[in-house]
Amino acid sequence: MNKVKCECGHLNPFGTYLCESCGKPLKEDGNQLANMRYEGVARRSQTYRKSIVDKIWNFFSSVKVGVWIIVLTLIGSSIGTIFPQEMFIPPGRPASVYYYEEYGTLGQLFYQLGFHNLYSSWWYMLLVAALGVSLVIASIDRFVPLYRALKTQRVTRHPGFMKRQRLFKNTDQVSEPGVKIKKASDILKKRKYNVREENGNLLAEKGRFSRWGPYVNHIGLIIFLIGAMLRLFPQMYLEDHIWVREGQEVEVRGTGGEYSVRNDNFLIEFYDQEDERFREGLERSGSDVVKTYQTTATLFRQSSETIGAGEKEEVKQHQIRVNDPMTFEGFSLYQVDYKLNELAEFTFALEEIDGDSEGLEDVTFDVNLYDPESSYEFDNGYRVEIYDYFPNFTFNDDGEPSTLNRIPDNPRFIFEVFEPGEEEGELSFVGIQLNEALDPDNEYRLRMVDFDTNNVSALAVRRDRTLPILILGGVIFMIGLVQGSYWHHRRMWIQERDGELWIAGHANKNWNALKKDFEYLSENTGIPVPDDQTDEKEEEAGTDEGVREDDGPAKQ
Repeated sequence: MNKVKCECGHLNPFGTYLCESCGKPLKEDGNQLANMRYEGVARRSQTYRKSIVDKIWNFFSSVKVGVWIIVLTLIGSSIGTIFPQEMFIPPGRPASVYYYEEYGTLGQLFYQLGFHNLYSSWWYMLLVAALGVSLVIASIDRFVPLYRALKTQRVTRHPGFMKRQRLFKNTDQVSEPGVKIKKASDILKKRKYNVREENGNLLAEKGRFSRWGPYVNHIGLIIFLIGAMLRLFPQMYLEDHIWVREGQEVEVRGTGGEYSVRNDNFLIEFYDQEDERFREGLERSGSDVVKTYQTTATLFRQSSETIGAGEKEEVKQHQIRVNDPMTFEGFSLYQVDYKLNELAEFTFALEEIDGDSEGLEDVTFDVNLYDPESSYEFDNGYRVEIYDYFPNFTFNDDGEPSTLNRIPDNPRFIFEVFEPGEEEGELSFVGIQLNEALDPDNEYRLRMVDFDTNNVSALAVRRDRTLPILILGGVIFMIGLVQGSYWHHRRMWIQERDGELWIAGHANKNWNALKKDFEYLSENTGIPVPDDQTDEKEEEAGTDEGVREDDGPAKQ
């Protein structure tokens, strides 16, 4: 693992194929064309293989490993698109119920496997982190030796280096080579080449910055992945929903109680069934189609001076629509859903079961379905208590009464009625079109005589501080893409050795452009155009095959 010293005096890392300075081949290769991908410099992953750090480094620096991580990430991402993620299902519906009701057994399996929150799952974040580590290690493993080799390259290169270039020629048929090299220098400078001269030799280089395009791509991707992972933290990214009923004020989630919003009015408009422009489409839909809906909302802020005092400062009022949110302090409130005529209040009357309700004519009371009182007392001494309340009644797995959520879609009450001076009451089970005495000896019942409804608006609460990071990553990625795609690195070496002129050239791509530059240089200086050794090798291979084919019949 010791460094290898070249005859030019330069110390090269172990495993280097071509000297970083003069380009001399440090390994026997049978005069094959030089592998110039990393200037013949050994990468760390190709030389160190003993320690656990080396093995981890080599694993993540592998292109095959990186490709497999990308494939697994893409497969995982595609699975998450089979059904909507939980953040996109209708607000207020439990995920466990929604996926089964909408998509059946597959939906239930999707939920049970945790795919409903796939992009925030630990294994998906692990894949994203592994991809980021792979990009970092692969970039460092390749960038450092390439940068070092290009930085330390000398103008005068070893003959073995020149011969192993794809474009190469040496000839003694050129008169006054020194003068022609000087003239070539002036011409190449006019063609925007960076020209360096040493002992009468010339190195012309152009477009080196394009070699860093892939690494700029990697930097952009790494920044983008960092932004994506930061979305796991509530302080950086928040996606939530709040339901606000008309006239109600609720806290904006994620603000720590500092901000609240009040639903002043909810407006919804439907397309006119009589409008000739939409009649055909409306008839196909079979129901009313929403044209627009909005929430006129007022935002309040509780300052540090008024915390606990119940006083709030009105910040702003805004008509929230689907694509016109209310914004403040990095938060946005979007209109995402609504619910018309949600049950809000029931009015009950107390009466005797046998029909004789003398003295109970004024015993009526209103029950707020969102926040019911626990007890209702009347002037005649009667008292009604809510023994239990189920806003959205159902039976649990044990067959006992329960509620799906706190939304009063199917409210049921267990009331206990106390006569004046009595300590034991009568229990009854009351709901919509339901009034059952829990004891056959009950003398009283509660009858629903009226109800009230409310319109409810669903607002999405969003805060995304990762967006600038994602945009920055995307911009850097595009810069690297353009940098590596639309420019290419070209180099020309022209040297005089013992009266001979040695010419070589290399390009990381678009060899035709480099050949045209050599042709232009030849027309103006008389320096010959170098030969493409790959073409020569193909011709030699074709000639050998032809000889073998001709020899066959003769031998027979």
